[in-house]
This record gives sequence, structure tokens and C-alpha cells, in this order.
Amino acid sequence: MDQDTTVDVVLPCLDEAGALPLVLNALPPLYRAIVVDNGSVDGSPEIAASLGAKVLHEPRRGYGAAVHTGLEGATADVVCFCDADGSLDLAELPRLVDTLRDTGADLVVGRRVPTGPGVWPWHAKLGNRILSYLLRRRGLPVRDIAPMRAVRRTALLDLGITDRAFGYPLELLIKAQRAGWDVRELDVFYGERAKGTKSKVSGSLRGTARAVRDMGRVMAR
Repeated sequence: MDQDTTVDVVLPCLDEAGALPLVLNALPPLYRAIVVDNGSVDGSPEIAASLGAKVLHEPRRGYGAAVHTGLEGATADVVCFCDADGSLDLAELPRLVDTLRDTGADLVVGRRVPTGPGVWPWHAKLGNRILSYLLRRRGLPVRDIAPMRAVRRTALLDLGITDRAFGYPLELLIKAQRAGWDVRELDVFYGERAKGTKSKVSGSLRGTARAVRDMGRVMAR
């Protein structure tokens, strides 16, 4: 595959066996999946491998740890990041990548647009609104915390994101703003998770509180 046109897609994964077939089958041509297993016990790594994904293992629990391992394992010039739970459609990735390549933007991120009522629990949506408001006060014109994103691999490595928990995407946006990056935000559909999977963040008040705690630490730096 031509390295200039191929895109690597990093998918952090913790017990997403029920979602992986749907997610991986939605990959557009020339988009390669890198599934980073973060300690699954439901056979997720084996399912991902059987569907043609490159599988990496990150024993340290944490969203940021899995994302960074995937970034280090990527080789394409452009890398995308997305959850592996089926709530976001990987078929939308080319819009982000085309915007990155055609406009000269440094980072293109998705803004979740729920496909129906109840898709986005109130506590998770509220936390997102607060954090994105604080980001706009810093001068970054976003209304979501980058659930889907496209970026150039070497630029992201050079940005030096250090958070290895739920604060990773927030630190990315903060450091992008400080570095003077051109950040673009596009609407992406946000639907129901695949059956048999559970969100580590929005699936419970506890998960949301943990994510807000991690992100609060990032904001305070």
C-alpha cells in the first residue's frame, strides 16, 4: 500500500468483542486497523486478529496508555483514533482525513451528534459541555472532547502527550492550542453502542466521574 495514502486507525479496546465485527467491517479502503488490547477477557484480541486487524497489547490500564501504544505502532503518515464500541462509524473517517489533507489543518476532530434520545447519558454530556466550554475560553473553538480524530503521526508524537488515562484527548487539545495548531471540528454521528459492550466513561456515573477527575488534573497543569 502507498504510505502517502494509507491511514492507520488506532482503536483502544477493552472487552469489545460484541462491537469489533461491526466496527472493523466499516473501515474504508486503505484504512488499516490497529487494535490495542488493554486487558480484555472476552476474546477481543483474537476476534480483531481474525478480521485482519493488527493487534497490539498494552498491559497498563488506561485509555491514554492504549492510544499511545497504538500511535507508536502506527507507520502511516496520517493516523486516526476512534473508540471500538460501535458508537461511532469508521466510514466517516475519510471526511476528517480529507479535511486534514486538503486544508492544511494540523488536527481534525469529531463533534458527536446523537442519533436519538438517550444515546448520550446526561452526566457524560454535562461533563463534556463543561470541559469544552473551558477549552473555548482558552481560545480553542471546539464543542466536544475529540472522540474521533485525524492527525499527522510525527506531529502528534512531537506534541508529547503524557497523560495515560482518560485525560489524553483533553491534553491533546490543550497542547494543540498552545502549539498554535489549526484545529478543525466536524459533526459525526453518535449512536448506540454495540450490544454486549459497556462504556468505561458514559456507562455509569462512576465512570464519568473518573474521566472528569482525570481531565480536571490535565486542566490544572
